[in-house]
This record gives sequence, C-alpha cells and structure tokens, in this order.
Amino acid sequence: MTRRPPLERTRDVVDLERRLFLRRGLSLGALTLLTGCDITNDDAVQKVLHAMSRWNDRVQAALFRGSKLAPTYARSQITKPFPFNAFYSEFDAPDIDASTWKLEVSGLVRDKMDWNLERLRALPQAGQITRHICIEGWSAIGKWGGVSFAHFLNLVGADLTAKYVGFNCADNYFNSIDMPTALHPQTILALTYDGRTLPRKYGFPMKLRMPTKLGYKNPKHIMALFVTNAFPGGYWEDQGYNWFGGS
Repeated sequence: MTRRPPLERTRDVVDLERRLFLRRGLSLGALTLLTGCDITNDDAVQKVLHAMSRWNDRVQAALFRGSKLAPTYARSQITKPFPFNAFYSEFDAPDIDASTWKLEVSGLVRDKMDWNLERLRALPQAGQITRHICIEGWSAIGKWGGVSFAHFLNLVGADLTAKYVGFNCADNYFNSIDMPTALHPQTILALTYDGRTLPRKYGFPMKLRMPTKLGYKNPKHIMALFVTNAFPGGYWEDQGYNWFGGS
C-alpha cells in the first residue's frame, strides 16, 4: 500500500524538532559512541544517533510483555479537559463524514472488505481509563472505548505472525506498530471518548489507543490499516524518533 505523504511543513522546522528530540534522547551509550566523532560532521553524528535509536527499539521490544497491563484509573481521575495534541492546530483537524467513512483493510489478511462505523460498533466493545503519555513531557488520563484490536485482527484473518501493522490517516499522518503490541489486550480501535462518540479533536471516527505506547504512536482519524512484513516507518519516526515508542 502506498502511504499518504505528511502535510507540508518547512524543512527548517522539521530539522529543528528532530535535533531537539535527538538531543533530549541521548543516552550515555550514545555519548560514548560519539566520543572521537567529529560533531561538526552531521552525517556521522546522525548515523550514530540512528544506530542508538534502532538499538533502543530492539531493547524495548525484547522487554515488552503482552500479558503486562498498563495502569488503569478511576473515573474521578480523568483529566478535564483532556488536551488536544497534534502537529497542527485543533481547528485544522479533519472533518470526516461518518456516513461515507470506510476503514480500508489490506495486506496479509484474509478478509479485505471495508468496514463502516455501523459494523465496527456492532462488534463487542471494550473500555479503559488509562494514561496518555506524551514525549513532550506531559500526560493525561482519559476514558476510551472501542473494539479490541486483537479481536478485530482475528476476525479479518490477519497473519498474526507478520511483523507490523501500519496505519494511514485522514490528517496525512501515518504510523506502524509491532504485532505483539497490536495483540496486547489494552490495544483498541477507539470509537468513543468518555462514553460518547469520539470527538473530532480526539480522532473521529477512529483512533488507535495503546496505553503501552507514547502518544505519537496512537494515530487518529484512521482511514486504512494494513498487515505487512515490510517495515512501514512512521511520520515522526522517519524524522528520528524511536520507532517502538514504548511508554
């Protein structure tokens, strides 16, 4: 599947965000690897940082346990208002017509039929009150409801031995996750927030909700998903963020 290109942003802004993220994420190991490296040689530095990022991904994946649950909270602990967060303003969030929206399913799955909201809402629904953790340093507790992603993948006959599940979104965001996280019991295709239809600002008509991942791994306004063994990357990950993104 051809993924959607990201929204146009100036190269200088993207480069600045990437450098700031990488600088904040430097570990002792990365600094050790940079010893003796000419830090004015951007290509050499970036190669080291990317190598450390991939190493971090492998370590996080090795430590991940599908049976270990993220903490849950009481309704009284929900953050009000739950903050909006995206790489664009709230007013620029896509306005999607629920009557015409379809979820495209492709890749290593048996049933490639599109899904509408009516079909998704007819499936068994799961709920959770969990913490969203943003890489920018803040967090918020919210109540999400929707379809267990593991149940959905089994329903469409996905190859559960495949490595990745990728997502394309109406806001031109794209991302991907590892199959073990996709099958985690707290990973859901969220259709509601706090008992109501998922608001536009939180990702209507559907977002991926994973309390085991950092916020940027939870795509909103999902239009298509695909199962694959080819590494799909991600909007921020292609600019230097860790791909695994565990919280």
